[in-house]
Amino acid sequence: MRVALGVSYNGNTYQGWQSQPSGQTVQDKLEKALGTFTAQKVSTLCAGRTDAGVHALMQVVHFDTPCDRTPYAWVRGTNANLPRDIAVQWAVPTTTEFHCRASATSRRYAYVLLESPIRPSVEVGRVGWSFRELDQAAMREAADILLGEHDFTSFRASQCQALSPVKNLLRIDLHKRGAYWRIEFEANAFLHHMIRNIMGCLVQVGQGNKPASWMAEVLAARDRRAAAPTFSPDGLYFLGPRYDARWGMPERTPAYDALP
Repeated sequence: MRVALGVSYNGNTYQGWQSQPSGQTVQDKLEKALGTFTAQKVSTLCAGRTDAGVHALMQVVHFDTPCDRTPYAWVRGTNANLPRDIAVQWAVPTTTEFHCRASATSRRYAYVLLESPIRPSVEVGRVGWSFRELDQAAMREAADILLGEHDFTSFRASQCQALSPVKNLLRIDLHKRGAYWRIEFEANAFLHHMIRNIMGCLVQVGQGNKPASWMAEVLAARDRRAAAPTFSPDGLYFLGPRYDARWGMPERTPAYDALP
């Protein structure tokens, strides 16, 4: 049988999602926990790999197993063997037609940013930081330039393995509550470091270092050197993919609304 899991994690102490020889990745910890629970080797696939320091509220994975467990048992049994900063949120038994990556219609991220003259302390590792005030109207104007289908080469990391730099950016929502910004992104897919590179440019515009129209120049350049430096991973959260309703996968976890 095939099982899908929704997994949340704090990425601060991990070398990203994808398995590494060090064993210090989220995938390594999850597969070890599943193996302990089932007494069998379990190999997982994920909806979207995350980098070191990046968090997830609903990473979706799937794996095939001969073990028959209830959804409740998959959640409780796996969590009993996971470290405190990784937790399975839900489990859905499904068919081999479902693929956590290929079946996704879009993917969603949020970036949480602290606007303050003082650096983060209790939130360190969980928020990005701007020491200067940000102009929301200018950032909104710049963000709108990126919406739609474009060649996002200027926002692509050199080590990106995507076959094409053309992606469809469906929405960018900017919200501010107190000193905290929450900027949500949704696209059919993302390039490596794409959001962090966009964030670097949005912050440059928000701080007044660049006009909003500069974003169009960066996009048209199709050259990574035209954009701002890659922004910190600290405030980046994978909110999860979206699927067609026929798969019966949850769209969010309780923590979705708890972020600033």
